[in-house]
Amino acid sequence: MTEVRKTLVQCDFDGTITEEDVSFMMLDAFADGDWRRLFREYQEGKMSVGHFNMEAFAMVKADRESLLRLIRGKMMIRPGFQEVVACCHRKGFRFVVVSNGLDFYIQEILEGIGMAYIEVFAARTRFHAEGLEVQYVGPDGSPLDEDFKGAYVNSFLGEGYRIIYMGNGTSDILPARQCHYVFATGVLLDHCKQTNLDCTSFTDFNEVVKVLEHF
Repeated sequence: MTEVRKTLVQCDFDGTITEEDVSFMMLDAFADGDWRRLFREYQEGKMSVGHFNMEAFAMVKADRESLLRLIRGKMMIRPGFQEVVACCHRKGFRFVVVSNGLDFYIQEILEGIGMAYIEVFAARTRFHAEGLEVQYVGPDGSPLDEDFKGAYVNSFLGEGYRIIYMGNGTSDILPARQCHYVFATGVLLDHCKQTNLDCTSFTDFNEVVKVLEHF
């Protein structure tokens, strides 16, 4: 494959970089309410992912340290992640994380593996005595309620990037369809197979590196 323009890799976080969904772990442990009912409404298309996370995390009254203590030393990073970031660096590709997850735990996990330098675009989290406040802000600085990942894809396309997408979930489907190349696992992979959307499947990032080396 011949590189004809500057290239950006947009990667999801929960379930893609991590093997489990970090936000679900936190909600299971600390949410004071039926957050899974809200999740079912999101899955049924009755609620945007942004609205789901804002409503679900409003049920959490724990402080930042309590939430981070829950995940320290427990989160499994998908094998090959450091290698794929290093590969992107060698090839001059811009690597960014765009996630519907929350900024504070993504930054904590990346810092814990010595990769705090990675660009992260995620939900902004504020801690208050009455609970967590979660807000999504788009590339133009305006609040967003839905299609957070797609907004960044569109912004990067507008900057002239060829975009390589990596993801695993329902919220990755629409943004992935706009990109030049897709690496998929989980629900996203199932969708690609069902709709004949061209993609490369992966279970760990070392498989991704082997393909990226030829870009």
